Amino acid sequence: MLAPVVLFVYNRPQHTIKTIEALSANKLAKESNIFIFSDAARSENSVEVQAVRDYIDSIREKNYFKSVTINKAELNKGLAKSVIEGVSEIINEYGEVIVLEDDLISAPDFLTYMNDALKYYKDLEKIWSVSGYNIPIKIPENYKDEIYYSYRGCSWGWATWENRWSQVDWFVEDYEKFKKNKSLRKQFNRGGRDMANMLDAQMEGNINSWAIRWCYSQWKKNLLTVYPVKSRIKNIGLDGSGTHSGVTSHYDVKLNENLIKCTLTDPKINKRILKNFQNHYGTSFDFRVIELKRLIKKFLRM
Repeated sequence: MLAPVVLFVYNRPQHTIKTIEALSANKLAKESNIFIFSDAARSENSVEVQAVRDYIDSIREKNYFKSVTINKAELNKGLAKSVIEGVSEIINEYGEVIVLEDDLISAPDFLTYMNDALKYYKDLEKIWSVSGYNIPIKIPENYKDEIYYSYRGCSWGWATWENRWSQVDWFVEDYEKFKKNKSLRKQFNRGGRDMANMLDAQMEGNINSWAIRWCYSQWKKNLLTVYPVKSRIKNIGLDGSGTHSGVTSHYDVKLNENLIKCTLTDPKINKRILKNFQNHYGTSFDFRVIELKRLIKKFLRM
């Protein structure tokens, strides 16, 4: 049985259409059960939210997937609450889940790669999650594996299991101990130089991210995320259209075009890859986004 696919949509109809069309072109699409969570608008009569809902209502008749289950929120939850509640609902029933948002184009072998990885790494206790996306970093020429490990989870096309998801501390109860400890902050930043600052922004109420809390729990348990050397996901939402994104090409990738199955392995941690990975995050763009969120929140309080 294949893992259920959960898709979160909101107010970007054209992005949503491209995401679902790409997913439908996957080899395993017609064998996959899709669960779509549509968040409600912040204000009444949102044309964009209604356009998204009209489109997802039409998907069943297209026969893209084995089944389509649609959940429409009556009140606006925001992405963080939507993801936490939606993933929890599905993963508690099925034990595993593949997750997408409405701005992610998947390669034709995305579902194959994710389902294979969920089976391969399920009993490998050091693995926290599987990513379908790979950031555009340099991979050493002598690196022969088709996947690598990182200390940071990814929110752009990912998968995990119930026994990992259930371990997350969404309240970050030990934050007061963490925030002033330079050694702990440095350790957390091995997954990217932006991580400690992002957690600060979350806890101060300047951003609302489920992913940084997810990554924090992963770090505390010293677990790893599987990344493909060739990306199975491309993000098309960094065009200024998203609630939580700006405009940048810093994360642009070329999608995998090779339909030969990815060879999954349990490689040694590659320090050079991890250093390149760490250095890719924590750019001025990341900090500008956090600062923009803080200023918007401050303005709304005035």
